[in-house]
Amino acid sequence: MALSLALIILFALLFGRFFDRLKLPTLLGMLLIGILLGPYGFDLISQDILNISSDLRMIALIVILIRAGLGIEKETLKKVGVPAIRLSFIPGLMEGAAVITAAVYLLNFEFIEAGILAFIIAAVSPAVVVPQMLSLIEQGKGAAKGVPTLVLTGASVDDVVAITIFSAFLSIYGGQQINIYRQVLNVPLAIFLGIILGTVIALFLIYIFKKYHIRDTKKALLILSFGILMNSLEHFLEGIIPIATLLGIMVIGFVIQERYSVLGKRLSSKFNKIWVFAELMLFVLIGAEVNIQLAFESGLLGLIIIAVGLTARSVGVLISLMGTELNLKERGFCVLAYTPKATVQAAIGAIPLAAGVASGELILALAVLSIVVTAPLGAAAIKTSGRHWLTDD
Repeated sequence: MALSLALIILFALLFGRFFDRLKLPTLLGMLLIGILLGPYGFDLISQDILNISSDLRMIALIVILIRAGLGIEKETLKKVGVPAIRLSFIPGLMEGAAVITAAVYLLNFEFIEAGILAFIIAAVSPAVVVPQMLSLIEQGKGAAKGVPTLVLTGASVDDVVAITIFSAFLSIYGGQQINIYRQVLNVPLAIFLGIILGTVIALFLIYIFKKYHIRDTKKALLILSFGILMNSLEHFLEGIIPIATLLGIMVIGFVIQERYSVLGKRLSSKFNKIWVFAELMLFVLIGAEVNIQLAFESGLLGLIIIAVGLTARSVGVLISLMGTELNLKERGFCVLAYTPKATVQAAIGAIPLAAGVASGELILALAVLSIVVTAPLGAAAIKTSGRHWLTDD
């Protein structure tokens, strides 16, 4: 296990640096090294690490979400409020509807199976999008109109919608009786409860930090621990009370930044340092999940279905941005920023197969293909378009 960690760190740093020199996102190098070192490559990563891969990836994602919350300003959030809400729902729903239609006609899927596939693929990847948006915020790119914050906020809720609808389709396939109205209500309820819980935790932590003298490093670890506990609560209450914990975790950072800004700036620096290691683990382990051979088995029809979905998603993004002050290049950037897929697809792509869905193997192949195609291309497109299409402020 120690040897595997050493290999992950050394090769991820090396490939990340190489891709950076090529003016490409470093995460692409990390994804590639994950594929090469993983079980579908040279199989050099210890099985012990692979067994806890999902937990390690989730902890890394929690780190970047807390860091994202600490980097969002209240005034910018007010500026992007309504468009961000539209971006949370419209693109994902349009992509889901398009993929359902394509899967029914091109793959002869039953409607419910097509729905399961559609809302696995429809989720945008916070693991890819959030770090890139934070980098642009730090560079001051598009800050005047809050473009990176707009994408970051919308993308964090997009997953909630996709996973909720995916769960509903999977339940229907399993023969469970579900209440459609309740499922629809679950989305805003999950968002509301996530925000409330995140705010309560943040206020509690602020009280502790003001009352007791604690080193900033320990404060960062406390926040991270509460983020992990909050995420675990979602799984504990699954099927009982819906909570958008990933959104709530970001709210923890946001409230601390707003209510205790002096500490917020110091903690942001701490989480930047934690992210150096967390980033390596996140993207290498996502890469290790990718079975390239399985992805290729879905063939040309798989690429067509993904392209149809992305086209519909892009139209949805443009609809969501109607009435905003964004110019054509900024709108184009938002379209590209909403294309990468990785986190959700890696996490739930195999669930239908395990649940006995007839087309489970093909669904998994398409989920893997969506990662292989959109994660590298989307990440590269975000970096390039952000550099050239967003203004310096």
